[in-house]
Amino acid sequence: MRNVLMRWICSQISIRNMLLMLCMPVAAVHAQQTFKVVRHIAVGGNGGWDYIAVYTPAHELYVSHGNEVVVLDEISGRKIATIQPLHGVHGIAFVPALHKAYISNGQSNEVTVVDMQTHRILHNIATGKDPDAILFDPFTGSIITCNGRSNDLSVIDPVKDQVMHTIPVDGKPETAVSDQSGHLFVNIENRNEIQRINLHTFQADASWPLQGGEGPTGLSIDILHHRLFAGCANQVLVVMNSNNGQVVARLPIGRGCDGTDFDPRTRQVFSSNGAGTLTVIQEINPDQYRVIQQLTTQMGARTSTIDTLNHHLFLPVADFQQMPAGAHGRPPLVPNSFAVLEVAPAHN
Repeated sequence: MRNVLMRWICSQISIRNMLLMLCMPVAAVHAQQTFKVVRHIAVGGNGGWDYIAVYTPAHELYVSHGNEVVVLDEISGRKIATIQPLHGVHGIAFVPALHKAYISNGQSNEVTVVDMQTHRILHNIATGKDPDAILFDPFTGSIITCNGRSNDLSVIDPVKDQVMHTIPVDGKPETAVSDQSGHLFVNIENRNEIQRINLHTFQADASWPLQGGEGPTGLSIDILHHRLFAGCANQVLVVMNSNNGQVVARLPIGRGCDGTDFDPRTRQVFSSNGAGTLTVIQEINPDQYRVIQQLTTQMGARTSTIDTLNHHLFLPVADFQQMPAGAHGRPPLVPNSFAVLEVAPAHN
């Protein structure tokens, strides 16, 4: 099975490289396209939410919600399955060659393994404390979690479904991205920096300050041009050279960012902001960027995922009740109002 997984990884990397090269001339055609909210997909249920992930081969959306993950048909919005019980679910990652999905459970300190064909739970894997963001790294063929309370990363072998490495980091790891060539980049939220992990040695080998970015949350990557996009709590998106940590640009974004996305075909960066906006940024060239739109979404729409085949974004959200006079903190949710917003290019 390991040979099957490695052959699939190699083929995907080759396909990715070809597509990136083929898509470069097309970027100019799509440059500076704007977006609109095109659909409100009612999901229902109660409880908070975190990440959402799209599995493009099957056109499925995996939506974290409370203690479950709801699987939706991306095209129709129909509910396909509900994966439960989970425990403070955060994120979802896929290993298509093995037909498995991996879900991080922050409350139980474990990752749940799911059969993607039946959407049934297979088993759980113990990780570090409070696994939050989760991703599949094609270079190592592993699943990696960012563990917020133990300040480390868990590296999982998806063939054996065992943790094979635990990597300590400098502080709280919020999100991570891979360059698919042997390096992982991690937002260290409480130190305002990005730490680089060498996936040959499974050790940190560099730490780079964000220089004006505070409280980094969302992180995405332009692999072809070696650029990182860190969305920060002080309403700044920092663009960093992933080769040397040099900050090349800073852009204004909306308040409450908890997720960023990058579309390699259109070379656009997106910041999903909990205050109810989606900031759209155009990459003119690797060192020059421009905010081209502040799209109104909905209060609380702070995370997102992008289907890079059709350039649609999906943002989980719910309605909030009015806060009583003098009350503080997060307002309570309107019962059964949980939903997913779909955002699409305005010309569609």
